[in-house]
Amino acid sequence: MTAPVHSDAVTGEGALRAVALGGGHGLFNTLTALRYLTPDVTAVVTVADDGGSSGRLRSELGLIPPGDLRMALAALMAAPAAIADREAVDPVSAQRHRVWADLLQHRLGGYGALAGHPVGNLLLSGVNEVTGDVVAALDALVDLFDVDGRVLPMAEVPLVIEADVSGLESDPRVSRVIRGQVAVATTPGKPRRVRLIPESPAGCAAAADAIRNADVVTLGPGSWFSSVIPHVLVPDQLAALNDTDARKLLLVNLAAEPGETTGFSVERHLHVLHAHASTLQVDDVIVDEASVPAGLERTHLERAAGRFGARLRVADLAIAGTSVHDPAKTAATVRAMLG
Repeated sequence: MTAPVHSDAVTGEGALRAVALGGGHGLFNTLTALRYLTPDVTAVVTVADDGGSSGRLRSELGLIPPGDLRMALAALMAAPAAIADREAVDPVSAQRHRVWADLLQHRLGGYGALAGHPVGNLLLSGVNEVTGDVVAALDALVDLFDVDGRVLPMAEVPLVIEADVSGLESDPRVSRVIRGQVAVATTPGKPRRVRLIPESPAGCAAAADAIRNADVVTLGPGSWFSSVIPHVLVPDQLAALNDTDARKLLLVNLAAEPGETTGFSVERHLHVLHAHASTLQVDDVIVDEASVPAGLERTHLERAAGRFGARLRVADLAIAGTSVHDPAKTAATVRAMLG
C-alpha cells in the first residue's frame, strides 16, 4: 500500500514537513505540538515494548507491539490538522476525530482475556495480521479515519532492548545485563548502555525516506534509554538523520525519570546519547529553563550540546507544576526557531 495522499486543500501546498521520533507519552506530546504548526506530521515510533497489552499481543501473535503506534495515531487524530489556521479546521470533523481517538485509547474492562486491551491495539493487530505488513496496516487506519499525517514503525520487526545496569551488585563496578523494555525502564539500578536485539536491525524504509524529505525532525522527549536512544541504534535511521537537510531538534526531558535516569542531570542525558551515537549531528538542543538555571551548569550544557554541533535553546516548556512538556509552549518555541 502506498502512503495516504491528501489534497492540498487539506494539507496546504508547501506545508511544513515534520517528522517526530520517539515513543509513548513523550512522542504523544511532541506530535500534538507539531500539529499546531502543520498537518504534515509523520511519527516514527519505537517497537520494543514488551509490557501490558502490547506485550501480551506481541507474545501471542508474534507481531510488532502496537501500543506506542496506537498512541501516535491517537495523537494525530486528537489534534486537528492545520490547527494553527483556525479557519482551516472543520469543527465537526475535528470532533469526530477526537471521539475516535478516545475510542482507540479506551481499555476494555472485565476480568477475561480481553481485559485491559486498548481498542486501538486490537484493531491495529487485526489489520496487521490481515495485511501482513505493519506499514500497510498503519496506512490503512490513517485512510480509514481520514487523518492527515502518517505513523511509521522504527523497524518492521519487533525489537528487544537490552541494557548493562550497574548498582545491582555489591560491587558498583559490576554490571548486570537486563533484557526487555519494561525491565530496563523499571530497574532500580542505573542503565549504562543499551543495545537492540537483533543488533543493528534494518530500519523501516518509509521512515528513513520521511526523515530525508522532512523540513524539521524532532527526537525526544521520552524514556531516554527505551524510547529515545533506540532511534539512533538503527543504522538506516541514523544515516537518514545525518543525511537529511531538515532542521534537527533534540527535546530533552524536563526531569530525570525514576528507574531509567534517576539522578541524571540534563547534561548527563546528552552525554549518554552521545555515547551511543557519536556521529549524530543536530541543530538545536531544546531544554526547559527551570531545569537548567543560568550559570555554570548552563555553560556546561552548552558545551555538551556542542558535541552534537548544536546550539542550546532554553525556553519555558513545562505544564505549570509538572515535569511534562506543554504542547502549546513547545509549538511556540519551535515556531519562533523556524521563523
